[in-house]
Amino acid sequence: MDQQDKELRNDLIMWDRRRKLAVVQVVFHVVYWYMQRKYHLKKYVDHPINYLEREKVRIELMTKLKCIKYCRNITRMGPQAFQDLCHILERDGGQKPTKRATVEEQVAKCLYILSHSVKNRNVSFFFRRSGETDCIGALDGTHVRVKVSSKDVPRYRGKKGYPTQNVLVACSFDLKFTYVLPGWKGTASDSRIIKNALTREDKLKIPNGKFYLVDAGYMLRSSLIPPYRGVRYHLKEYSNHPPENARELFNHRHASLRNAIERAFGVLKKRFPIIASTIEPTYSVNTQSNIVIACCILHNFLMGVDPDENITAEVDKELENQCQTQQMTRAPRDTDKDAKQAKLIRNVIAATMWSDYVANQE
Repeated sequence: MDQQDKELRNDLIMWDRRRKLAVVQVVFHVVYWYMQRKYHLKKYVDHPINYLEREKVRIELMTKLKCIKYCRNITRMGPQAFQDLCHILERDGGQKPTKRATVEEQVAKCLYILSHSVKNRNVSFFFRRSGETDCIGALDGTHVRVKVSSKDVPRYRGKKGYPTQNVLVACSFDLKFTYVLPGWKGTASDSRIIKNALTREDKLKIPNGKFYLVDAGYMLRSSLIPPYRGVRYHLKEYSNHPPENARELFNHRHASLRNAIERAFGVLKKRFPIIASTIEPTYSVNTQSNIVIACCILHNFLMGVDPDENITAEVDKELENQCQTQQMTRAPRDTDKDAKQAKLIRNVIAATMWSDYVANQE
């Protein structure tokens, strides 16, 4: 073979490599463009991260992807192949870090979507940055005693044995209330109240792609994620028996986070015993409802300027000593598109948690 043939052969090999690289790059850009268009990732452009934060994200992500099992589960390739691909795309394909993501994160997201056929909102759980999360808090109901006429007592007498109003409350993880809906009769079910809260004029607003943690009595929605039913849940159940599968791990962490609403209730009622008393109040239901809202507003103010760690510690100790049993109220079965999407979201989160948990045990 003469020199001209060798050069021609080398040119053909180089052309073939560039063609394959171009295909990979086109696929990558199409997927990333689709993510931006369909899931409105543009809304984040105005909030750039600085170099140090970007480096922190890269280091955290690359540290996880150094584990062969974790890397293969996420990207369908080993750590070295993943690093080589990122390097080639950056060196020869012109791929660059953006204001919101490193090259490694962009490639890992793309590979995960291609390999697992999931949507961007499902991917964001474990690709989120510090300070960003899809889970924005916890939501539950609490009963507050009320004074009603004798004929209305049966409609207000719920599980407490005396007339109460069922108050729906949502809180963030800093124990501040983000939504309060008082006034429902004590016999009203949680599912009925939450449906009203999501549709009324002054409704509970949950940003697209975000969700609250709720107990097993609530319906499964993309914005309301309960634990898996029939699986160990409360923290004490895991004290001497660690999780054995993805669903148990999900429930364990779900309980740890959803505990925020119980803590918020506890602090609120210790600060303002008027809504914790089991003695029949002297106020009407409407007045008592307004009192609940006023106490929640004051609670939020005080949590910002005077949180009183002694009260919080006292509540935490009481919750730790409580012998809790999971509420197994039968939640309505939803079979619509949103419920199916919510099931997928929960399963993806659980599987990702378990993969990370197993990888870190090795």
